[in-house]
Amino acid sequence: MKVECHISADGGESYAVLHIRSMTPTIAEAISILENEDVSLQALHSFNAVRDGKTYFLEPDNIEIVRTEGREIVCYDADNNRYVLNRPLYELEPMLGSAFIRISKSAIVQIRKISHCKASLNGTMELVMKNGVRDYISRSFRKLFKERLGLI
Repeated sequence: MKVECHISADGGESYAVLHIRSMTPTIAEAISILENEDVSLQALHSFNAVRDGKTYFLEPDNIEIVRTEGREIVCYDADNNRYVLNRPLYELEPMLGSAFIRISKSAIVQIRKISHCKASLNGTMELVMKNGVRDYISRSFRKLFKERLGLI
């Protein structure tokens, strides 16, 4: 496939035009990536979080887990620092991207930051992040979690 790229510094909105014979899975994936590029770029700059009265700007790659704790939405980084976020989980989930997976109604984790998990007696799975934070994969999310990690 021939590809052309024209870079313009005029500051206008970026767009792509594809001339294709037929839709293939690879082209569909490329379209999806391009359509979500603005969301991904926005996600890199929109995670403002509060810790110790200071506002920090976090990149998704530095976040290990996002979850509800009481009435707060919090996230933890690799150093186990706890930050309070100002958005609900359902808004954060698409912004975090495909590197993250929901493990329960109240938690989303970064797949690469999982240390290990083990099955519990009540049908849940305990999950331990590399920073030591523990949470549980609920039964309703367990199948998706195993499929995504190739455990099934």
